Parts: sequence; C-alpha cells; structure tokens
Amino acid sequence: MSKTIQNRIVHDEELILRLQRGDEWAFQLMVRRFRKKIFSIAFGITLDTEESQDIMQEVFLQVYRTIGDFRGDASLATWLHRITVNRSLNWKRRWARRFRWLHVSTDNTDEHPAAEPESELPSPEIRMANAQTRHQIDNAMRMLPDQARTVFVLRELEGLSYEEIADVTGIKLGTVRSRLFHARKRLKEILQPLVEEGI
Repeated sequence: MSKTIQNRIVHDEELILRLQRGDEWAFQLMVRRFRKKIFSIAFGITLDTEESQDIMQEVFLQVYRTIGDFRGDASLATWLHRITVNRSLNWKRRWARRFRWLHVSTDNTDEHPAAEPESELPSPEIRMANAQTRHQIDNAMRMLPDQARTVFVLRELEGLSYEEIADVTGIKLGTVRSRLFHARKRLKEILQPLVEEGI
C-alpha cells in the first residue's frame, strides 16, 4: 500500500469494498477509526474496562468474518454500533444471575479512553474528588435498566441522534425518547442528593 493511499481520506464506501476484498490495511484502518467509539459504548453499558476491551475485539472479529454479508442497509458506523450494543447487552445478560460486578477502576491511565496525560494530571485532592464522582455516577448508571442505560449512553455520551439510536437498537423512535426521558429522570433522582451534599 503506497503512502499516498495511506495518507488520504478513505470514505466508508471504499473502506467497505476494501474490507470485502480482504484488504488487511483496510481492516487496520477500520480498527483505528472506530476502536475508541466502540470501547466507549461498551464501557458505558458494561461499566467494566476489561470486558469492554474484550467486546471491542469481538466486534472487530465479527466484522472481519461477516463483512462479506454487509449490504449497506445502514452505515458502517451504525452497523458497528449495533454489534457493540448487542454484544454488550449479551454480556450483561450472561452475568445478570451471578453477583459479579468486578468493576475495573477507571483511574488506570493505560486503559481508560478519557485518561489525561500524566503531565496534565490535577492535584491528588482533585483526582480523589473526580474519582469519587465517577464512582457515584457509575453506581447510578448501574441502577438503570440495561435498555435505558444503552439509550442514555448512545445519546448523552456518544452524541447519536434519536433516529440513529432507533436504527442501532432496533426500537421505535418514541421508545427511544421514552427510555431516554426515564433514564435522565432516574439519574437525576439518584444523583441530586449527592450534588446537594457537594459530592
């Protein structure tokens, strides 16, 4: 692959064609382009760093195996989001009957996508306050039903439109709005006392 091709912008249509031809460079490009987004969605649903990394790898493996069946009914991003959501919810269902929420700390700068460079880290006091806040938010997110949390993550954290969320999750637009409304309301109920206490 020439540097000219490597350095130019490759649109999804061309990327899909190259993937379907078994182009290894195209697969690497897809991973670079979508890995942060896929990890972020998986983490928003599972709240588990290690499992989210596994899910991300499973998503790319599934794409590698099934890209030949992709017909372009949705965008590549939507297809990847849909696979990620399904795999994340499947993981939640597998563990729902076991009391196992081994939440890996999000303070690990090597694993968490939002980690700051070491040179720009805030003071220990601020870091501790931020960690406590993240812990409280994570606990609040755990209290949401899986489907409501999924819609909340896709809208508030990933910035998808209502229509995109409906496409990714396979639910009606009205259901998207309803689940998002109830997720926001429930999170506000849970977090409001903490805000008032200054946590």
